[in-house]
Amino acid sequence: MKLSIVGRGRLGRSLQVLFEQAGVEVATAGRGEVVPPATVVLLCVPDREVASVAVALPPGPVVLHTAGALALDVLAPHLERGSLHPLMTFPGPEVSLPDPTTVPAAVAGTPLAVEHARRLCEAVGFRAFEVPGDRRLYHAAAVLVGNLSTFLATEGTRLLRAAGVDDATAHTVLLPLAHHSLENSVHGLRAALTGPIARGDEATLAGHLQAMRGAGLSEIADSYEHLMRSARAAYLGSDET
Repeated sequence: MKLSIVGRGRLGRSLQVLFEQAGVEVATAGRGEVVPPATVVLLCVPDREVASVAVALPPGPVVLHTAGALALDVLAPHLERGSLHPLMTFPGPEVSLPDPTTVPAAVAGTPLAVEHARRLCEAVGFRAFEVPGDRRLYHAAAVLVGNLSTFLATEGTRLLRAAGVDDATAHTVLLPLAHHSLENSVHGLRAALTGPIARGDEATLAGHLQAMRGAGLSEIADSYEHLMRSARAAYLGSDET
């Protein structure tokens, strides 16, 4: 199988390296450049540009996009169209690359497009799965757990610095906690959640808010209060065992 990747952003460059390491024949093109002939064309371009890039492609190959939230009609008029969305963060190969065997990938499309998407996943080591429902909900889940967990870790680091922890330490000591908390989440909220919410320790939570606002971090306090309220309601309403 010949693969052409359109887009040389962080995702496109990362996938190029991973597929080449897996022995897949890969060519690349930037937006507006001539796309080398291929069995599959994989569009790694911003969501807002997928439709215009797809229209400019010559007919023939299977065309896949990597946009988690977009439906497949943006790839018209191509008959064989689909999606391959790796459910992972890709900061670029110059920063880091994930172990491909740990990467799930959502696939969708016409039967032939799904077949080729699955073959690409198998070649590189991704675990393919299908999303039959609303892709926007699927992508929102990815943003909630991926992007927003990064934001929360950054805000936690700010709180540590405000507490007097040095920068080098603040950037690293929360990572093991975050990692194991996410791993434990597969057991369900009631089984996995620990800390003041699970204990019903309202005084400690109130103290957190007071300290944040006293340190001039009211914007974090507001977010913290909202998330704690939501987490408390979910925990108390959970019947998971």
